[in-house]
Amino acid sequence: MKRSSLFFVLIAGGLFGYGLSLATMISPEVVRSFLRFEDLGLLFVLGGAAMTTLLVYQLVPRILKKPLLEAAFGKHPSALTKQTIGGAAIFGIGWGLSNVCPGPAIAGLGAGNWPILFAFVGMAAGGYVQGRWFAR
Repeated sequence: MKRSSLFFVLIAGGLFGYGLSLATMISPEVVRSFLRFEDLGLLFVLGGAAMTTLLVYQLVPRILKKPLLEAAFGKHPSALTKQTIGGAAIFGIGWGLSNVCPGPAIAGLGAGNWPILFAFVGMAAGGYVQGRWFAR
């Protein structure tokens, strides 16, 4: 990856973390109240993010001939398999038990919320196991 690409990745990651912080998604207590259907404010955040992503993924390739820093747009085909459904279930159970999602966990660590470190270690261990065991 080129240095200019890494710079834009760093900027995008910083903006993402700032947005998560602004939306209070880095607080496990806020996420817990969302998962208990007590405060549905995060539903608007998630819905807005999903709609923005859908629009950008559909419109940008039609407007631009190629990405700003790459030769071509990548293709990422997806398929609904047993592994995908199982992984989604494990992800959801982990999110429900820890009240922490991977992106907000990293942003929360950046904000000094150190108890999230336990959930982050669990996510890293799960990612390692998935990579070593299921990526054969």
